[in-house]
Amino acid sequence: MPKAFVVGHPIKHSRSPLIHGYWLKQHGLDGSYERIDVAPTDFAAFLKSFAGQGFAGGNVTIPHKEAAFAGVERRTANAERSKAVNTLWVEDGVLWGDNTDILGFMAHLDQSLGQGWEQDVETVLIIGAGGAARAIVAGLQDRAFARILIANRTFEKAEELVHDLQTGTGPVLQALPWGELETALPKAGLIVNTTSLGMIGQPPLTLDLSLAPKNAAVADIVYVPLKTPLLAQAEKRGLRTVDGLGMLLHQAVPGFAHWFGVTPQVTAELRDLIVADIEGT
Repeated sequence: MPKAFVVGHPIKHSRSPLIHGYWLKQHGLDGSYERIDVAPTDFAAFLKSFAGQGFAGGNVTIPHKEAAFAGVERRTANAERSKAVNTLWVEDGVLWGDNTDILGFMAHLDQSLGQGWEQDVETVLIIGAGGAARAIVAGLQDRAFARILIANRTFEKAEELVHDLQTGTGPVLQALPWGELETALPKAGLIVNTTSLGMIGQPPLTLDLSLAPKNAAVADIVYVPLKTPLLAQAEKRGLRTVDGLGMLLHQAVPGFAHWFGVTPQVTAELRDLIVADIEGT
């Protein structure tokens, strides 16, 4: 029986088991998918041991995506590009890592805002500089923006992201000190929160969206709650919003195909199932 997992710290909020459990049942597959809480100090050992516990692979979430990149033996082009890994599998005894967050975020962004939405956006503001931010920046680099600003509490980490991902073509990447975050809002046509701020159990992201352009879009990768304080404020101001659930659903597809041998579909029924579970918490 194929087994897979999602590993993070904390992990109890993850709806990944519900998503993969739905697909397993839908396709009549005999398999399992479970949450595993692993502290950062134990993650390297976990990477070496999970295959021996019978797991075919799994997903990686906060805060392990960069450590997973460092710990795998082989990486896909998207993983190399973003220098973060969110999907693991073992192939011919070799531990592989991929970054499907790139596909997941961009697919949901286009679906939510409509094709061509980026034509009027020159500046993107990314909040956070972790593994999710790396994937999102990598995806946005394929679009014709002038610049992507990355603001992070630890400025050096934002600088590191810029150093790692700047290609010399496409949008200019620029690290932004946390204290200057709101000074960037008036020019930001897209604002993306990639941190855990606003998640249940975490403090909210404090941001004055009245400073943002009236046609700006605001995205949040947090999906518990589905409408974070940031998205609620954006909605109140008439800004377009993009929740974090679509990214989660779309990024899950390639991993399921690796572990269970079937490529599933993201459907309205699946989204409704996850939304109902989130709203019931």
